[in-house]
Amino acid sequence: MLQYLVICVLLYVLYYCYRDRQRIKNVSDKYVYITGCDSGFGNMLAKHLDQQGFHVLAACFTEKGAEELKACTSSRLKTFHLDVVNSESINKAAEFIKSEVKEKGLWGLVNNAGISVPNGPSDWLTIDDYKIVLNVNLIGQIEVTLSVLPLIKRARGRIVNVASVFGKVSFGGGPYCISKFGVEAFNDGLRRDLSHFGVKVLCIEPGFFKTNITDLDLINKSLEAVWLRLPQNVKDDYGADYLDKVMPKFKARVKKLADPDLMKVVWCMNHALTAVHPRTRYSAGLDAKLFWIPLSYVPTVISDNVFHADQVKPAKCIL
Repeated sequence: MLQYLVICVLLYVLYYCYRDRQRIKNVSDKYVYITGCDSGFGNMLAKHLDQQGFHVLAACFTEKGAEELKACTSSRLKTFHLDVVNSESINKAAEFIKSEVKEKGLWGLVNNAGISVPNGPSDWLTIDDYKIVLNVNLIGQIEVTLSVLPLIKRARGRIVNVASVFGKVSFGGGPYCISKFGVEAFNDGLRRDLSHFGVKVLCIEPGFFKTNITDLDLINKSLEAVWLRLPQNVKDDYGADYLDKVMPKFKARVKKLADPDLMKVVWCMNHALTAVHPRTRYSAGLDAKLFWIPLSYVPTVISDNVFHADQVKPAKCIL
């Protein structure tokens, strides 16, 4: 009986590997729209897809980012400006994409653009801080998707939403994790709605990687700016040296965990766009697979204690 079970498991593994390796054909006829191509995952994915022969429509926020990307890619890759918090910019981009893809439709949309600051403990932040991050990471992603949805349905294509392991487990206060939980919910609802039309919706959940999202200088400057504007009673709650204690620990954690190999995430994006049978979710990075995602399934009392154990306590902490 055990032998039959082992044989069945091996056959299933072989079938899964074969199925997972199947790829779509005629990529030279397919168009992929990627947001956030100035740097990081989006930039690398644009180059990678261009090398494979896709028509890449790379949205950049800065002129410098667009020029640098054009300089190292083929004439198939087209760059254009996109501000995901500006409806006029989103609609202008959608019209450009429509003029490029014509009747073929849009094979792929990769919602990659995102920011991580301002962030900090919940009682340090204002509603405007929350809006800044949510407008980019969640509302912007939704609006970009809706702007080209008819083109994706026409091609029976793919939508790839970049969430995070912090859409599974919230490591602290602030808008970043909230935005990624929102992306997860948007992704699930969209996947079920569009399955009726042959559109596949996939989710990428990276762990810590060395990108602008984990840029220590940017995060440090943002935290300092937030701290300086706090009312004195909040500063007293945390202690005058709180930030001096927090930042070294945070920097050490990011340096230890932030993986410089961005291709681990780009491979997931590429598979989502090119596999005949893409996976519903992709967890990129060992920290995501071995720590963050398992932590999201344990009882709350355990995950809370894990986070509290490594936290700098406020001066007036009563725990």
